[in-house]
Amino acid sequence: MKKIIALALVLAAAIALFAGCGEEKTVVVGYTDYAPMNYLDENGKLIGFDTELAEAVFEGLGYKVIFKEIEWSAKYTDLNSGNIDCVWNGFTANSADDDGIQRADKVDFSYNYMENRQVVVVKKDSGIATAADLAGKQGAAESGSAGEGYAASFEGATIKGFLKQTDCLFEVKSGTAAFCVLDAQLAKSYCGKGDYADLEIVDALSSDVEFYAIGFKKGSELTANVNKQLEKLAADGTIAKLAEKYGLSNTAITDFADQK
Repeated sequence: MKKIIALALVLAAAIALFAGCGEEKTVVVGYTDYAPMNYLDENGKLIGFDTELAEAVFEGLGYKVIFKEIEWSAKYTDLNSGNIDCVWNGFTANSADDDGIQRADKVDFSYNYMENRQVVVVKKDSGIATAADLAGKQGAAESGSAGEGYAASFEGATIKGFLKQTDCLFEVKSGTAAFCVLDAQLAKSYCGKGDYADLEIVDALSSDVEFYAIGFKKGSELTANVNKQLEKLAADGTIAKLAEKYGLSNTAITDFADQK
């Protein structure tokens, strides 16, 4: 009887060990719907530059990626609570939030991997051409975004925050806002096309250059490991190919030597 019990215990331990070896590591990536970075195709599949780059990076690290849509204004709470492991969604690294605190003081950022600007979007017949033209007008920006911060710099304009950048586009389209401030990458994907054919970017009102990076909780071991994978994917041409696929060749960063 003792032998049977001992054998049963050995078998149970072996099964538990085998099951443990088969467990798949997962990482949760926080994102918002934002073409060309993370968005759904016509079949409802999540695609985009950030989506595919995240999959490539974490595949190299042995993780399965779980994408979780978040509210941008809650990104720090989601990250610090463990609801997500990183924010990978056109996250501007070289800016401060409305509280005046630099974002780099709140999260650990990866290498900068893409250039961006904040741009002003208006209707083509709006007559808006300068910052002075925005005085007294209603504007829209995504709550908690770099765009919201930049919009606040336009003297005399009133800014209302919205859940998504695409919501801001709709406000201008419908005439409930005279302008909106968006990431250039998103604005270029929508303005002058389809439902937004009557919208345009006012180039003269664009911000200085910004940089996208991946945000991790302070002290996360993932930051350094992800940077190593970014270096590998830059060296083998993966980043350049993804940039070409999504029309981002002029803004994607494919050499991280000066960021080490």
